[in-house]
Amino acid sequence: MEIIQNIWNNLSSQNEILTNIICSPFIIVDALIGMLLFTTILNIKSNNSQKLIYVLSISVLAFVTRSYIPNPYGTFINMIALPIFIIFIFKTTLLKSIVAELLPLLISALIEPICAKLYIIIFDIPLEVAMNTPISRLFVMFIVYSIMYLIYYVTKRFNFNITLLDELNLKSKILLIVTFILGLISIAFQYYIINYYSNNIPLLVTILSASTLLIYFTISIYSLIRTTQLEITKQNLEQSELYNKTLTILYDNIRCFKHDFNNIVQSIGGYVQTKDVVGLNKYYSQLLVDCQRVHNLTALNPTVINNPAIYSLLTAKYHLADSNGIQINLEIFLDLNTLNMKIYEFCRILGILLDNAIEAANECSEKIINVKMQLDHSSQKPRQLLIIENTYKQKNIDLEKIFNKSYSTKPNNTGLGLWEIRKILKKNNNLNLFTTKKDDFFIQQLEIY
Repeated sequence: MEIIQNIWNNLSSQNEILTNIICSPFIIVDALIGMLLFTTILNIKSNNSQKLIYVLSISVLAFVTRSYIPNPYGTFINMIALPIFIIFIFKTTLLKSIVAELLPLLISALIEPICAKLYIIIFDIPLEVAMNTPISRLFVMFIVYSIMYLIYYVTKRFNFNITLLDELNLKSKILLIVTFILGLISIAFQYYIINYYSNNIPLLVTILSASTLLIYFTISIYSLIRTTQLEITKQNLEQSELYNKTLTILYDNIRCFKHDFNNIVQSIGGYVQTKDVVGLNKYYSQLLVDCQRVHNLTALNPTVINNPAIYSLLTAKYHLADSNGIQINLEIFLDLNTLNMKIYEFCRILGILLDNAIEAANECSEKIINVKMQLDHSSQKPRQLLIIENTYKQKNIDLEKIFNKSYSTKPNNTGLGLWEIRKILKKNNNLNLFTTKKDDFFIQQLEIY
């Protein structure tokens, strides 16, 4: 009985060292609940091994910085290191990693002052005493983490998540990051004031202060999301205009075919009656060119090319090539929203390769470009392929030199396109570009693993 009494006395007495030792295991709880919150709210896909690695890594880092590095340096190290861990472990973007770090901090910073204030009022003890008493600190931490877990459960139960982060433009991303940082700074100041002047600040003021900040922060994020949705709607309207242009051209071509259908049939009949197979083959080849053009126009469909950025780029390049009398043959057998690389970098590569192909094909008597996007399972690792073939005139082109900076076969060109592609390839270890040439076609094959 005496042992139990001694244990209780130690737990209920002010002892900063003992409090820190007893509360150390909650570092793991903090990392776990924070991870559950941001992976759910930000819709970050993860498996059990990634979650385990993250919780263990963050827990070890937090323990080392709290034990051996004095504040505020330890806190700064944690703030800088946490987004880096999120990027490498969960393979997410910089924006998502920053928001993932700030979300749990903001939630806990709003909840903890209110819980601490309630505890002080109920048990009538100063804040400093409560935070340095093991049983008091454990009780407050239990309440805070329980509320945070409840928030996680509700967001998961009702499938509430933020899915617009990947669709934001650069300006909106910067604005969102600044909003989160300013919100965190504001809450940090309020937290500081409440901690140091807790005995003089009424509970109602504490609640109103936290609530006001929360409402302001929520309205700011909501306004940004609404603005982003308007930008996405604008992009969709621009895409629809491009598609309408394609449909107009397609409709005109079909009308021409319908108008000339009888003439086409009669012409074929003339070759059949005279048994002129050579002439029929020649006529069929010429007819096939027009048929292929209609087929390509039907391929310029947002439901087939299901990424707005890639669709807009392909449509613009197609009409540019068509205006120069270049035949572009499109074969899209790939869900472009599942590309294993950044859409921005893919569009840069696609744009450069298409510009080069159009420029080379335009010099030839037979102007043809073949564009294929497909999923390939023939190798050991499944890969996504982008293959661009074009007719070309300069058969002695050096396949190594073309990737050098400022190298160009044209006097007025900068020669930076393929050099830029090589820079992108070096940054990504899952990309390969194979350049080959045949008698008729120059071939660029981008492999995405």
